[in-house]
Amino acid sequence: MLKPSLQLRLGQQLTMTPQLQQAIRLLQMPVMDLQTELQAALESNLMLELEEPAPGQETDSPLGAESSSELEESGATAEEMEVEYAEISTLGQSGGATLPDDLRGNQDFPDTSGGGLRDHLLWQLEMDRFEPEQREIGRALIDSLNDDGYLTVSLAELPEILRPELDVTAAEVAEVLSGIQRFDPPGVGARDLSECLLLQLEQLDPSTPGLADARHIAAEYLELVAENEMTMLRRQLKADREGLATALALLRSMNPRPGAALPSGTPEYIIPDVFVRKLEGRWVVEANPGIAPRIRVNQDYARLVSRQREYEALRAQLQEARWLIKSLEIRNDTLIRVAKTIVDRQQDFFEQGEESMKPMILRDVAEVVGMHESTISRATTGKYMHTPRGLFEFRFFFSSQVEGEDGDGVSSTAIRARIRRLISDEEPKRPLSDNAISTILADEGIQVARRTVAKYRESMGFPASSERRRVAAR
Repeated sequence: MLKPSLQLRLGQQLTMTPQLQQAIRLLQMPVMDLQTELQAALESNLMLELEEPAPGQETDSPLGAESSSELEESGATAEEMEVEYAEISTLGQSGGATLPDDLRGNQDFPDTSGGGLRDHLLWQLEMDRFEPEQREIGRALIDSLNDDGYLTVSLAELPEILRPELDVTAAEVAEVLSGIQRFDPPGVGARDLSECLLLQLEQLDPSTPGLADARHIAAEYLELVAENEMTMLRRQLKADREGLATALALLRSMNPRPGAALPSGTPEYIIPDVFVRKLEGRWVVEANPGIAPRIRVNQDYARLVSRQREYEALRAQLQEARWLIKSLEIRNDTLIRVAKTIVDRQQDFFEQGEESMKPMILRDVAEVVGMHESTISRATTGKYMHTPRGLFEFRFFFSSQVEGEDGDGVSSTAIRARIRRLISDEEPKRPLSDNAISTILADEGIQVARRTVAKYRESMGFPASSERRRVAAR
């Protein structure tokens, strides 16, 4: 029988405070999620308010006017929190934000390209020669279309829907519908599949082979097509096999869901967290001032709480507000420091392009900014910088190292760019093989195996040299 015993063990355990959890979560949070988080905080915390900047005032920080001395009352400093950051590792996500005013473009003519079928049709309605009353009917018809572009109400029902604002007849509705059915995409506004196909066929050149038979099938014999009754169909049309095949091929080229060809919502745009530009010969990193609402502690409520001890709930909200602002300050500072380090190390890329990219790993940045690699990982995941060379995720600038003959490392990104250049500049009828590319790189002091060249080439979507030769010979 085992005897009970008492043992003492010494160990360490990280205790995550709610404040630290919040700071870590905000750091890894994509901008869109950050905006949602701050908006929720503004609605739930009485101590927070939006800071309205004075005319002409700009700030790179989402923080408000609360001073550093006031923030220090919240407890931990950025350095203290960084010590705890080093023990945590979590995955980040991607997102977007709001563009600053100077990059938004002309808002007098908003972009509706991603507004879907409805916006696309409404724009055409406004551009057509309809009377005001007809436009109202047209809007009602467009609102009655489903995502596939089909009309979901009968022409007899629509006059009742429009009353008492408009006193119209079914014939007037049918007239407007006829106009909408001429809109893009072809086939929109149809009441069934037959009408949808007929509308598209009407827009074809009358001399199109098989057009007459295709119209006949669309109008009367779609059921026979669905049941694969080709013999019966040929008999009804009095057509030979070749003629029937031509008509069916023409029908199958039509779109049975014309509305689905257009996006149903606004496309997502990637908005930068920072801007990189060259000023007076020096590369400068600036925070995007539009990524988050500017918030601050309501000083009136704060003074009230400081004088009255009984407001425990408000006191707790005040502490939460200060911690939120502190966490935002840490997030903003971390992103700027990481971005500046990346830009400093990759200046050759900004000056000359991808072929001049230097190898860089998380540790390289972590050592410069004095943070743990896990913190750098959070700060680079889903964060973007706008540069003169385009929009890049922070992680784009990190790449593995391939040893060169001189002992200096070469970035795998730079090698890919060099391979892309060699393939783009090759003689089409005499494409470079993977082995030939490997030899060229070796002559340039970059030792890359043929298999590695093949892997990089395939990752960039280039076919093998034999396939490129066949394409060039066509």
